[in-house]
Amino acid sequence: MAEATRWHLGGTPKHKLHYRREVEMRTTLQESLLYLIFLINLCILTFGMVNPHMYYLNKVMSSLFLDTSVHGEERINFKSIRSITDFWKFMEGPLLEGLYWDSWYNNKNLYDLKNSSRIYYENILLGVPRVRQLKVRNNTCKVHSSFQSLMNECYDKYTSENEDLSDFGLKYDTEWKYSAPIINSPWHWGFTGVYRNGGYIFTLSKSKSETLDKFINLRMNSWITRSTRVIFIDFSLYNANVNLFCIIRLVAEFPATGGILTSWQFYSVKLLRYVSYYDYFIASCEITFCIFLIVFTTQEVLKIKEFKSAYFKSSWNWLELLLLVLCFVAVFLNSYCNIQTFLLLGQLLKSTEKYSDFYFLAHWHIYYNNIIAITIFFAWIKIFKFISFNKTMSRLSSTLSRCIKDIVGFAIMFFIIFFAYAQLGFLVFGSQVDDFSTFQNSIFTQFRIVLGDFNFAGIQQASRTLGPIYFITFIFSVFFVLLNMFLAIINDTYSEVKADYSIGRRPDFELGKMIKKSYHNALEKLKLKKPETDEDKKRKSRDLAEQARREGFDEKEIQSAEQMKKWKERLEKKYYSTEIQDDYQPVTQQEFRDLFLYAVELEKELHYVSLKLNRVMRKVSALQ
Repeated sequence: MAEATRWHLGGTPKHKLHYRREVEMRTTLQESLLYLIFLINLCILTFGMVNPHMYYLNKVMSSLFLDTSVHGEERINFKSIRSITDFWKFMEGPLLEGLYWDSWYNNKNLYDLKNSSRIYYENILLGVPRVRQLKVRNNTCKVHSSFQSLMNECYDKYTSENEDLSDFGLKYDTEWKYSAPIINSPWHWGFTGVYRNGGYIFTLSKSKSETLDKFINLRMNSWITRSTRVIFIDFSLYNANVNLFCIIRLVAEFPATGGILTSWQFYSVKLLRYVSYYDYFIASCEITFCIFLIVFTTQEVLKIKEFKSAYFKSSWNWLELLLLVLCFVAVFLNSYCNIQTFLLLGQLLKSTEKYSDFYFLAHWHIYYNNIIAITIFFAWIKIFKFISFNKTMSRLSSTLSRCIKDIVGFAIMFFIIFFAYAQLGFLVFGSQVDDFSTFQNSIFTQFRIVLGDFNFAGIQQASRTLGPIYFITFIFSVFFVLLNMFLAIINDTYSEVKADYSIGRRPDFELGKMIKKSYHNALEKLKLKKPETDEDKKRKSRDLAEQARREGFDEKEIQSAEQMKKWKERLEKKYYSTEIQDDYQPVTQQEFRDLFLYAVELEKELHYVSLKLNRVMRKVSALQ
C-alpha cells in the first residue's frame, strides 16, 4: 500500500510529477512576464499615435464650419440647412468666411501668406477646396398611372445604376460636365445611399471674390436641380504647430422625399510620422512590436505542430490566433499608409492651385487606428489567461464555462422576444418617431430603454393606445422577467462552483501564491528576511492561545481548537496540496481513522455551537 501511494495512476513517480508542476508554473510565469512587456510596448505604441490636439483641432474646425450662422439669419448654419436656398446662403456666407482669412483681425498682414489661406491664422489650407455633386437620371422610377397627368418626371434614390453621367446646364465648364470616378478612391456611406467618387466637380479659387462670383453664377444657372442627390465639400488643412493634418468633408444629401440631410467628417491624422525625438521612440516601439510578433508566431506554430488538432480545442488558443491575425493586419495597414504617404504627399503639395485629395490617406489611417484599437482590446482580454490561475478568477471562468449552455438557451428566448418587440416598434412608430425610423434603430432603441434612456412622450404621441401597451409590456417582459432570469442563471452556477471549491476542487496552482512564494524565497536568499522556523510557528500558536484566553475561552475549547487546526493542516497537506495533485490516491487505514476522528470532532463542535445558540435564544425569550 505504501509503495502504491508513491505512484501516479499512470505510473509517474510523485517527485517527477512535482517537478513537472514546478516547470509548468515557471513557464507560465515567464510567459506572463514576457506578455506584460509586450502589452506595455503596445500601449506605448497606441497612445503615441493619439494626440490630444486631434480633438481640439476637430472641435475648432467643426465650430467654425458647422455652428457659424448666416449673417442676419441666426437660425441658418450647416447643421440646420433644410432647403436649397439655405444651402446657397451657407455657401456664400459661413463657408466663404471660414475658408478665406486674408488678414489679421486688425486688417494688417503680420506674416507672409505665401499664396495660401491661414484658417484661424494657424492652419494652412492645402490646395483649394472642391465641391462636387452626384445626380440621378430622370425616369429611374415609375409614376402611377393615376398621377401621370400631374407629374411626368420621376427621380429615384441614388444608386450607381441610377447615376446620371450626361452633361447638363451650360456645358462649357467642368462643373457642368461629368467627371469619371477615380478607381482607388473610397466610397461614402451616407444616410440615404452609398456614393462613389466622381460626378460634377468644380474647385474654388484662391481669391475670395472670384469664389463668391462662382457661387452666384452657379446659383443663378440652377446648378442644383431636382435630380441632385448629394453634394460634397472637401478640403484639407495642416497645422505645423502640432504636426497634424485635418481632412474635412461636409455632406448635403438631397433625398427623394425632398429637403436636405447634412452630415460631416473631421479627420485629424498624423501623416508625417517621424519628426521629433518622441516620434523616433515610437518607431523603436514599432520595431519591438514586430520582434514580439515574430516570437509569438513562432511559438504558436510550434504548438500547432506539437498538439495538432488538440490545439484548436482551447478557446485561449483561438484568442491567440485572432490576436496574431489582428497584429499582422495592423502591420500591413501601417506599412501601406506609410508607403502611400511617402508616394503621394509630395505630389499633393506640388500644386497650390488644385484640389489636394488627402481624404484617401486619411481614410486608410482611420482604418489603421480602428484595427490597432481592436488589437489592444483583445490584448487586454488575453490577460485573463494568466490571472485565471488565481482562485477568484478561476471561479469566475468556471462559472461562465458551466452556464454557457443555459445562457445560449436563454439568449435564444431573449432575442426572439426582443426582435418581436423591435419589429412591433418599427411598424407602429417608425413613421413618427426618429428612434424607430429603421429596424436597426428600433433594436438599439430597445437596448437604450433597458438602460433607462427612452422617449415615452414620442411613443405615446405616435400611438396613444399601442404606445403605452408596447412600453409597459416590454419593460415587464425584458427588464423584470428575462434579465432577472439571466442573473439567476449566473448566481446559481456561481453558488455551485463556490460549493465545489469549498470541498477541495481548486485550480492546479495559483499564480499569485507562486509569485508570493518566490518573493519570500528571494528575500530569504538575500538575507533580508529570516526563514520561518518551527519555533516561530509555536510562538504564533502560543500568542493565539493567549489571545483566546483573554477573550474568555476556557482551556478545553482552546485545546480542541488547536487539535482541529492540526488535523486540518495535515489533511489539507495530504489532499489539497497544490504541489501534488494525483488523479488517484489510495487511502490507508490510518488516514481513514484521521478523517473519521476529524468528522467526529466537527460533529462535537456543531453540537456545542447548537447548545450555545439555544442558550442565547432562551435568554432572549426570557427578556421579552
